[in-house]
Amino acid sequence: MSQFHDKKPIFLQIKEKIEDQIFKGQLQEHEQIPSTTQMVHFYKVNHITISKGINLLVDEGIIYKKRGVGMFVAEGAKEQLVEQRKGLFESQYVLPMIEEAEKLDLTEAEINRMIRKVKERESK
Repeated sequence: MSQFHDKKPIFLQIKEKIEDQIFKGQLQEHEQIPSTTQMVHFYKVNHITISKGINLLVDEGIIYKKRGVGMFVAEGAKEQLVEQRKGLFESQYVLPMIEEAEKLDLTEAEINRMIRKVKERESK
């Protein structure tokens, strides 16, 4: 079974895998991330694909390069990722939900009731 899906480019999935490791605390601030070569062997994808994903994280300030040493998790990276994901959650899930709720004339109380109902069902 493949580690990747075809819903988005592999370099973005590589980026997200590293972000997830930071988010879950598997990679800490100032800790070295696996080398590009290690990731090439682990994920069985091309070096350029890995580099594209890593470079996006460097551009965002999530990881930083130490010339001749490797790549490291930046200070505050986890907090930055949390804020980014909150923003994405709002735009990808909350906004469309509210737009649909308005079309259906749902009240905030009805929406909250639906959310509680789903959460209760999921916790069983």
